[in-house]
Amino acid sequence: MLAKARSLPADEVIVDLEDAVAAEDKEEARRLAVGVLRGGPLGRTTALRVNARSTPWWEDDLHAAAEARPDVVVLPKVESPEDVSAAADLLPSGVGLEAQIETAGGLVEAERIAAAGDGLEALVFGPADLAASLGVPVLTIGAGTSDYALARVVAAARASGLQALDGPHARLGDDLGLVLSARRALEHGYDGKWVIHPSQIEPINRIFTPSPAELERAKRLLETAGRAARFEGELVDEASRKLAEALVRRAEPLS
Repeated sequence: MLAKARSLPADEVIVDLEDAVAAEDKEEARRLAVGVLRGGPLGRTTALRVNARSTPWWEDDLHAAAEARPDVVVLPKVESPEDVSAAADLLPSGVGLEAQIETAGGLVEAERIAAAGDGLEALVFGPADLAASLGVPVLTIGAGTSDYALARVVAAARASGLQALDGPHARLGDDLGLVLSARRALEHGYDGKWVIHPSQIEPINRIFTPSPAELERAKRLLETAGRAARFEGELVDEASRKLAEALVRRAEPLS
């Protein structure tokens, strides 16, 4: 899987030490991850997801991340700004952080977490652990997500100038479910969505990338004056220009 990752058209490749790895395999997975990450980038952005701060593996994982120097470290089950700062203290300068909001405690603290600083670049919505934390009666990762939770996480991210990413849709082969899940996240303002299989990359990239027609219309709208006016059969004003600017930015390559 790690070897294949180098050829996949994903914006970010995440090497996972957390939920994908059984307890008895944590040390071996950490060793393999360091070796792979030190061997060169796996994608446009290379990330390492460590175990949560409450686990016995957290500190060793972060020491391994400091050695491997991925572009980003993903912090799961973040529930306070201190979870972010404690991780940042163990990492070298230049390694970014992404915080997963996936517990009831993390959701109610999302605004404070987003404002933590310390190299934090994004909030990631974690649907499965959040559903379990809230007591939602589902058994599939990505099911049972509420609009309130999605909206709160993206609002917290935007208020602090962060990216917002949706978690995965785990039912493989469910193309319609994947598309509906991705469109829901897009409609809430998310920048992208995690995938768990190569077959999901192309549909997600397509959904989150503005079409040529959308881009062309946005550019025409930006040519109008910043005042209320009639444009192609509808009223536009300065707020419309901001919407157009946001759509154009979405089409730009990730920095």
